[in-house]
Amino acid sequence: MSSLQFNAVLLEISKQLSADQLDSLKFLCRTIIGKREAEKISSGIKLFEVLTERGQLTVDNTKYLSDLLKEIRRQDLSEKLDNFECESLDAQPEEAERAKLDIATGVIAENLGRPWRKLGRKLGLNDVKLESISKRHPTDLEETVLELLKVWRKSRGAEAQTKELIEALRGCQFNLTADKVVDRLEKTQLLQR
Repeated sequence: MSSLQFNAVLLEISKQLSADQLDSLKFLCRTIIGKREAEKISSGIKLFEVLTERGQLTVDNTKYLSDLLKEIRRQDLSEKLDNFECESLDAQPEEAERAKLDIATGVIAENLGRPWRKLGRKLGLNDVKLESISKRHPTDLEETVLELLKVWRKSRGAEAQTKELIEALRGCQFNLTADKVVDRLEKTQLLQR
C-alpha cells in the first residue's frame, strides 16, 4: 500500500470524527502532543500529522491510533485502519523470495550496526522514515535494522528482492555483510537440495 492510500484512509477517518471525538483524542494523547500543540489542532488530519511527526503513526505502525479510536468507542474507524494495515501486508514477494529475504534480513540485522541509516538511504527510504524508525528502537541497533528492513520490504511490496538488498549493501561498501548474506543463502540452498 502506498502512502497516498494510507493518507486517503486517514482523511476518511478524519471526516468521520465529531468535534467531541476529536477533543477526546487530543486529551488521550496529550502526553505525546503537549497541551500547546493540542490547542492548535482543529481537525483529525492535523492530529494525525502531529502523531506522524512524533513517530506514533506510520504506514506500517497504526496500532497507537487504532487503540485511541477504540478508546473513544469508534471501533468502526479502528477496524478501517486495521483493515488497511492487513491489505498492505498482502502485496508480498513469492514464497521462495520471501524465505531468502527473511534469511538476508536476519544476517543484516546481526551484522550491520550503527551505519544502518546509510543502507536505508541506499534503499530509497527518506529521512522522515529513517527518523521514525530510529525513534521506535532508540537503544537496540539490531531491532532498528529489523524495523528498517521491514519498512523497506513493505514499501517495495511484491517487488522486494534479495538481490536488491545485496546490491545496496555493496553500494554502501558493506561488502563483508553482503558476503555473509550470500554465504548464508548458499548454505541454506545446499541444505534444501
